[in-house]
Amino acid sequence: MTRTSPPRPISADALAAAVYAQPGSGARFDWGLTGAAELGRVCAALVVVDVLSFTTAVEVAVGRGMRVYPFPWGEQAAEYARRVGAVAAVGRRRMTPEHPWSLSPAALRTAPAVADLVLPSPNGSAISAAASATGVPVVAACLRNARAVGRWLRAQGYGSTDAPVGVVAAGERWPDGSLRPSVEDQLGAASVLDALAGVPGGLSVEAAMALAALASTPDVPAAVRGCVSGRELVEGGFAADVEVAVQIDVSDVVPVLRQDFFAAA
Repeated sequence: MTRTSPPRPISADALAAAVYAQPGSGARFDWGLTGAAELGRVCAALVVVDVLSFTTAVEVAVGRGMRVYPFPWGEQAAEYARRVGAVAAVGRRRMTPEHPWSLSPAALRTAPAVADLVLPSPNGSAISAAASATGVPVVAACLRNARAVGRWLRAQGYGSTDAPVGVVAAGERWPDGSLRPSVEDQLGAASVLDALAGVPGGLSVEAAMALAALASTPDVPAAVRGCVSGRELVEGGFAADVEVAVQIDVSDVVPVLRQDFFAAA
């Protein structure tokens, strides 16, 4: 009689890794750089949401015909821009009439259009740059284009259990560098998930709970204006950026990151 070996037990780490990926669902949700890395292992496409202001700025710039290179926040962005032959955006307070390109969506609406723009930020841009290493399409979504992003993903066949979509809310940072979940990014992610409701694979529990925030928010623009991130920009003199960001579904632009830059799908 042939004896068979007993099945090898699954380690706690392996079991946790499988569960963290939210298996069995077509649309999944997580936060920040770590969440993007987790979903990037298993999803066929990733959506990054950084409403104030990276992905809003990407939508504006790509809508004007620019190619946008994501890059982590830091002085190395200027060197990277020189290497790829692009213009490097600067911090909002470092803008000048001679160099009007920054993370400000309002400024990017009126700055001269350039062919290639490096747009660094500590959250959405850093997540996008890291996510590009997965090789899957990475989409920049915000309140302005959430429904268009959802339509594009569905048209491409994403949203089944075999080709799941991972929606990542970038969040903000506490002074110690840890993740601070943010109202505006949860609402932006929920808006994308709302456009994905009904995909063949359904929503994970995490995605469904994120979507519930949208149903309980009767006035999304008011919520974004009144949240910590919105008030920080308004009180810092950048209320125009918030007003650009809270325009709901006004754009059909779907910026997709392939190779090193975002361009219109």
